[in-house]
Amino acid sequence: MKKKSTSPISIRMRQSERKRHLVQGLFSLGTNAYLPGFLKGNIYQGKVKHICLPGLSCYSCPGALGACPMGSLQAGLYDTRQLFPFYVLGLLLFFGLLFGRLICGLLCPFGFLQDLLAKIPCKKYRPELLSPKLDQRLRKLKYLILIFFVFLLPFLGRFFPKLMAPWFCKFICPSGTVMAGWPMLALNENLRRLLGFIFSWKSFLAIGILVAAAFIPRIFCRYICPLGAFYSLFHKLAFYQLSFDKGTCIDCGACKRACPMGVDMPVRYQSPECIHCSRCVASCPRGCLRSGFQKKVSRVTASSEKDL
Repeated sequence: MKKKSTSPISIRMRQSERKRHLVQGLFSLGTNAYLPGFLKGNIYQGKVKHICLPGLSCYSCPGALGACPMGSLQAGLYDTRQLFPFYVLGLLLFFGLLFGRLICGLLCPFGFLQDLLAKIPCKKYRPELLSPKLDQRLRKLKYLILIFFVFLLPFLGRFFPKLMAPWFCKFICPSGTVMAGWPMLALNENLRRLLGFIFSWKSFLAIGILVAAAFIPRIFCRYICPLGAFYSLFHKLAFYQLSFDKGTCIDCGACKRACPMGVDMPVRYQSPECIHCSRCVASCPRGCLRSGFQKKVSRVTASSEKDL
């Protein structure tokens, strides 16, 4: 068995990860704490269910106390009874401006699941090094999913009833399949009789993503998640920021190796791909990187800003 490193940096990284996983775990359990749902195979329908949570948290999960912002946004877009889902969009704007993608790294149950899968001892792959161009192209996929599957197609449902569906939730979202679809089918025999192609497709996709997450950390966050794509639009405007002190940097590359999202640290420390997991902060031997609520964030260089 491989022994754990006892260096100060390794210890600091493990302590940082434990704290983050504790918050992730408590938030995931706290927002999915409706025990009767798991015991009886039904869904909580109380008043709290109308509150949108900041991360992916399927409305149909047996234990879910709140609603997923992506699902709520899609439902509001194709619902002709309301002009526009201002409440949902307003909450997303609030979360984005306050936290940015910190929500992805700290408050998303499916992100937590990916982090746990990444701990499986197996060979890890870094797409950003193996094929940088392909990696960059695939990262744009989540923005296309946000535009077409979350906004455009549901909105067209107002005018074309056949398009009236939460497209991302129905055809793509692995979080809904894992947290809601599989548990509900295991608990409710009547639902098992209704299985069809769509559920088979989503299960196939979810299994593929879960398996891939063990080899490529945060693969869903990198390439697919529209909620992460939405929050990334606020990465420079959010109050929560990552700062970098270039003067004390020794270019050791520790922060780049530690990043689960494959960000080219520290050059692109303000990249919209950063989920504020703080692994780079904990790995830096000189304390060049810091994260938190800040008024001003230092820049790397004027030339590198063009790439951010």
